[in-house]
Amino acid sequence: MPTILTHPAVPLAVTFALGPGAITRPLLLAGIAASILPDLDVIAFRIGVPYASELGHRGFSHSLIFAVCAALVGACFSKLMRTSFRRVFLFLLACAASHGLLDAFTNGGLGVAFFWPWSGQRYFFPMTPIDAAPLSLARFLSPRGASVLGSELLWVWLPLFGAAALSAAIRPWRSRSRA
Repeated sequence: MPTILTHPAVPLAVTFALGPGAITRPLLLAGIAASILPDLDVIAFRIGVPYASELGHRGFSHSLIFAVCAALVGACFSKLMRTSFRRVFLFLLACAASHGLLDAFTNGGLGVAFFWPWSGQRYFFPMTPIDAAPLSLARFLSPRGASVLGSELLWVWLPLFGAAALSAAIRPWRSRSRA
């Protein structure tokens, strides 16, 4: 899995790409939380749930239905986020679903149960360039952790913010063509 530091790259890049005012600060913070939320399933390790279980790491909490449910719950607070239900729902759906998508690009673990509860099958994408993060803090604070952060910078942060910067650069031309 990418680290807890990298999953927020998606809501941050989308916010930057859409430009000032498109995503309110409360919605951005909710998006960051939604991008990290699926990894709360690591608590399952502490209570004895096996990794491969549907309730284990990268199981139900990484599914698309979980992302939809998280987005629906978050959208119920759209007034607090000072924007529309639809905008909150779509943004949080993208943020929560991005978690499993990024995990499926990693080179470790058992894959992601995208289609739970209909299937417990776990999937990786054909290309898995992102180094999987160690699950222990001690291993994260080692040369292995530094290697993982470098991999995330190369395969997540740079492409996302490159695309966001391109979107920001062409925003003025898009505005003129609509006028």
